[in-house]
Amino acid sequence: MAGRVKDEDIALVRDRTSIADIINETVTLRSAGGGNLKGLCPFHDEKTPSFTVSPARNVYFCHGCGAGGDAIKFLMDAEHLTFIESVERLAGRAGIQLRYDESGFKNDGPRQQPGQKQRLIAAHAAAAEFYQEQLTTPGARKAREFLAQRGFGRDAAERYACGFAPDGWDLLTKHLRQRGFTAEELTAGGLAKPARSGSLIDRFRRRLLWPIRDLTGDVIGFGARKLFDDDDGPKYLNTPESPLYKKSHVLYGIDHAKREMAKQGRAVIVEGYTDVMACHEAGEPTAVATCGTSFGIDHIGVLRRLLMDSDSFTGEIIYTFDGDAAGQKAALRAFEEDQRFVGRTFIAVSPDNMDPCELRLARGDLAVRDMIASREPLVDFALRQTLARFDLDTVEGRVEAMRRAAPLVAKIKDREKRPEYARKLAGDLGMDLEPVQRAVASASSPESSGAPAPRRPVDSPQRLVEREALKLALQHPVLAGPMFDALGPETYGDEVFQGIRKAIAVAGGTTTATGGAGWIESVRDACDDLGGKALVGELAVVPLHVDGEADLRYVQVTLARLQVGAVTTRIKELKSKVQRINPVAHKDEYLALAGELFSLEQHARALRDQAAGGL
Repeated sequence: MAGRVKDEDIALVRDRTSIADIINETVTLRSAGGGNLKGLCPFHDEKTPSFTVSPARNVYFCHGCGAGGDAIKFLMDAEHLTFIESVERLAGRAGIQLRYDESGFKNDGPRQQPGQKQRLIAAHAAAAEFYQEQLTTPGARKAREFLAQRGFGRDAAERYACGFAPDGWDLLTKHLRQRGFTAEELTAGGLAKPARSGSLIDRFRRRLLWPIRDLTGDVIGFGARKLFDDDDGPKYLNTPESPLYKKSHVLYGIDHAKREMAKQGRAVIVEGYTDVMACHEAGEPTAVATCGTSFGIDHIGVLRRLLMDSDSFTGEIIYTFDGDAAGQKAALRAFEEDQRFVGRTFIAVSPDNMDPCELRLARGDLAVRDMIASREPLVDFALRQTLARFDLDTVEGRVEAMRRAAPLVAKIKDREKRPEYARKLAGDLGMDLEPVQRAVASASSPESSGAPAPRRPVDSPQRLVEREALKLALQHPVLAGPMFDALGPETYGDEVFQGIRKAIAVAGGTTTATGGAGWIESVRDACDDLGGKALVGELAVVPLHVDGEADLRYVQVTLARLQVGAVTTRIKELKSKVQRINPVAHKDEYLALAGELFSLEQHARALRDQAAGGL
């Protein structure tokens, strides 16, 4: 049985990993004040950023869905890795050599191997290198000619790591097996497949290849283009679904485009690998393409997070489609998905039915940039294409066109634009405004996404103080120290807060903690219930209610206020009890309670004096 990574190495990985750098590869983060960063959550669909990252403590938390943790947890959830795979991925980035603890396991057992995903990523990296080397061989002449005919020379081929699958049944398979990869790994990753004879053969043969990368730049699959007439396979062949490759999430070129997307606040959606290359070479570095599937909901989610597409910051999506019937149909389908973007969506139609690659070849780089610059709002295009299907010279044609176009106007997410588009539609139809307005109103339906979220009840002042005390313990344990540890769970009136306080004690207390992601993870692990675990993540990133940096005085004030609440509650309980006791029949008990009440009231006054200053 395999050993486990040594705890001190895991701690070192956490310490040397910048969580902001890791998350920035998937989510565009912007300053949220107080040293925190915010972005759109990658784990649920949202319009307003609620995903908070605290670089100082190396943790994240989403106030919308409750997801939270450190960099290891983020990779586990975002890329569906196991704990060990996440640790190994981060260790590789940080240049840390992990050690494995074999104590408690058989010494003659196999040493722990890296997780499956890391092995598959390594296999794909080796395959990409192999294919790229093959592109320079005599057998790859047809592949080089294909690229050259589309305006891509040797430099461009190297820039996009284009490759060639040679004319052999198992050349890649043998190469990777010699590198130590198993048949099971090659099959799971889609690099090889079983032949009818039972042996393992390469998935791609005699094809031009593009490596497909994820947001982090790791190769996760390949797109392969048919080159020879006697190849009876499809024109394009992609890696099958695998633990790495999910076609509904993959966008070719995203690794090249992501930084410019975040910088420019826009993305250009094209249809093929060479179109992406052409746009990038022409000076439009935000172009990406889907791989073997149409542009869908999951792709939108990826782009929204990169563009920070939210209620307060709107990104710009530009679809490029051929001007033919298929391209028009794709554009209208895109309009249906358009409502998932808060930002503005446009369409750029290539002249003469040319795709961006053909346009660059025929008219140069400037023509590609001009095509994108001359984009028009997607709703305008959708309305025009809809009206074009009807004979507007007839009453029947105008009425039917109105019926088909009104729902498009009703779907415009910016409500303030709907009246103007209704007037435009009436003008394009040559009809009076009133019937068009009625048709739009009739087509309108309540938008669930536009309904305001129910407001959470405001916490009582005492609950706010309890939260603040726990935030201090999680974010500044060294500062909170013995003063915090001296106040037990009974000081908190909320059961979940009590559970977190107990978890802090189980984790060793603030007196022994040094802070950071490791400390927060320890407290989270010690929580008994899921609500407490989620709240730990939230409290670890929510800013303190203090101007500037927290100091010892702020800790004293906060903990004094925490005690005031607990003592006041106890005073009320004692007063109620004293009132119910007969001082004559139960003289001793009455005097004891009265003495305790007097002492508590004095203590409460002292705490109020100490807590003077206000949160």
